[in-house]
Amino acid sequence: MTALAPYACDPEASRGRHFDETAPSHRSHFQRDRDRIVHCSAFRRLEYKTQVFVNHEGDLFRTRLTHSLEVAQIARSVARNLRVNEDLVEAISLAHDLGHTPFGHAGQDELHACMQQWAPNAGGFEHNLQSLRIVDKLEHRYALFDGLNLCFETREGILKHCSLRHARSLGDVGLRFINKHRPSIEAQIANLADEIAYNNHDIDDGLRSGLLSIEQLLELELFASHYEDVKAQFPSVTGRRLTAEIIRAMINTLVVDLTTQTLANLQEHQLTSVEDVRLAPQIVAFSADMRRQATDMKRFLMANLYRHYRVQRMTNKARIIVRDLFVAFMQEPGLLASEWRRDDADDQARAIADYIAGMTDRYAIAEHNNLFRM
Repeated sequence: MTALAPYACDPEASRGRHFDETAPSHRSHFQRDRDRIVHCSAFRRLEYKTQVFVNHEGDLFRTRLTHSLEVAQIARSVARNLRVNEDLVEAISLAHDLGHTPFGHAGQDELHACMQQWAPNAGGFEHNLQSLRIVDKLEHRYALFDGLNLCFETREGILKHCSLRHARSLGDVGLRFINKHRPSIEAQIANLADEIAYNNHDIDDGLRSGLLSIEQLLELELFASHYEDVKAQFPSVTGRRLTAEIIRAMINTLVVDLTTQTLANLQEHQLTSVEDVRLAPQIVAFSADMRRQATDMKRFLMANLYRHYRVQRMTNKARIIVRDLFVAFMQEPGLLASEWRRDDADDQARAIADYIAGMTDRYAIAEHNNLFRM
């Protein structure tokens, strides 16, 4: 097994957990974190949570679960090439979307709007913070503590971004936002693996759904160059095989570029510890040209897929469902099981946000039908 680089996170040198536990036998602390994430209920619910297309729209579209698995696979490949901790990268990747609401970003945006209206002092709703809240508090699997009691390094990686207001209330894991420091190399890898995964599989799903066409995508330099390469190598290939070859090649190009540029950055900055990483500029990065092409892809998807009228139509329905549920539960707390009822209004709003955020797409639709369908 290749030795870890000096800038990698060593599980034996972890900053530890909130609650002391006996060290695991035959696995590392980060392996334990990964295993706890995979076995938690929030992870299982990702199977029925929207990526772009709502769960019932088709069995072959990505879900939050398949997305998380793709992120972990890409991140582990990069981590191995950089000689950093693959188990930590995998744990962060698998947990990064635990806090997503039903119906993707539409659900998140509406839940945030509801929190702002009904509990303006409670801090709104943001899925990244919710992921941390799940692993720190909301999972109830262990006798000695709430949450999963994950290592600091895993929790830090889950919290990709955070306002100063929230950072000040999060203790050690919020300090880097206050001090303007970087997270670990492993956290940086997981963040960009997330981008590689969702850009490429959203193109794949967009083509599968018929909302995007090959002709449209040929406007993109990254797609067009790989389309030409695939057609030159396999002139007769069409349909799903053509799409799969192009997507596979694009992911490979992005991963290779990310690895190459990051190795160059590491060489330039001569990092010798995790603390050096925290004080350095962003280390895990694309080359300037690849960053431009990846950004063009994101802009294309925003204009042509995420804002497509059919996606927007479902988005609007999703927002109505989330708002109706939130308002109904705030006005009639008796509709909730006793474990979700609170005496304070802000606490009640937060509990309702926790409850709705934990719903799958189909459960939210069923609950809405139960409450509002005559």
